[in-house]
Amino acid sequence: MRKIAVIGLGHVGATVAYTLVTKGIADELVLIDTNSDKVVAEQYDLMDAIARLDTSTKIVVQDYAALKDTDVIISAVGNINVIQQDGDRFGELKFNEAAVQEIAPKIKASGFNGVLINIGNPCDVVTAYYQELTGLPRNQVFGTGTFLDTARIQRALGNKLGVDPKNIGGYVYGEHGESQFVAWSTVTVNGRPVGEIEADYRINYEELETDSRRGGWYIFNGKGYTCYAIATCAVKLARAVLADAHLAAPVSTYHPGLGTYVGQPAIVGKNGIESLVFLKLSELEDGQLKSSAEFIKQKFDGLNRP
Repeated sequence: MRKIAVIGLGHVGATVAYTLVTKGIADELVLIDTNSDKVVAEQYDLMDAIARLDTSTKIVVQDYAALKDTDVIISAVGNINVIQQDGDRFGELKFNEAAVQEIAPKIKASGFNGVLINIGNPCDVVTAYYQELTGLPRNQVFGTGTFLDTARIQRALGNKLGVDPKNIGGYVYGEHGESQFVAWSTVTVNGRPVGEIEADYRINYEELETDSRRGGWYIFNGKGYTCYAIATCAVKLARAVLADAHLAAPVSTYHPGLGTYVGQPAIVGKNGIESLVFLKLSELEDGQLKSSAEFIKQKFDGLNRP
């Protein structure tokens, strides 16, 4: 039986839950949020949808004990109002720091020993905090990280070249935030290194990278939040765990050489992070990764330990 839990039923968490149910990915779904009325409302709305679906999902709400035999927890906690006020992902840190302090001990007490995928911002710091407070092995706790940012550079470059974004390869590394960077040395277009075609298409790397890094804000400024793309990323990663797919994806996971969680390519399977993928980066890119990792470490070290 495929059992998934979603903690945090805001715009993103609700979209994740909807996707899991309508695609028939979860046989049992546990929904948890501080707002009990919202959780029950989502439960009934989804149950009404199940009556018209070809699949069925059992939905349990507000039960941390149900996490004991859960395969994957997707944490989507956050406070979008904080970001709306100052336009900074780190604006949510104080809120999510307190949330993790409340949630992690309950996850630990449940006996959960599956894979925890964090969406909440600042993603790298919050993911590291979850790992520390749950006591789960590092491979079993990772964040969506730069998986979404990589999709955004695929979109930006695909639009520029008139190419299906799925035919764009490569990775965005570093923080899911302002210090992230596109590792252009890894980027391919229809299998060809982007450097081979840059002159023909007059590719402006800086412009494309800005488009990728600021992509979320374009959406945020228009509707006040983002939900579809990040929910899709989280669900794809959860499916990779359930199917032991050994999916290569850039996620926020622990880098032993840098001593912190940071966005980097990894192989995702039934144990969470099965292995890391160490690609040869340029000297500039290597420096950017170290700088981004140091920024994340400083923020993590500044947390108030319970």
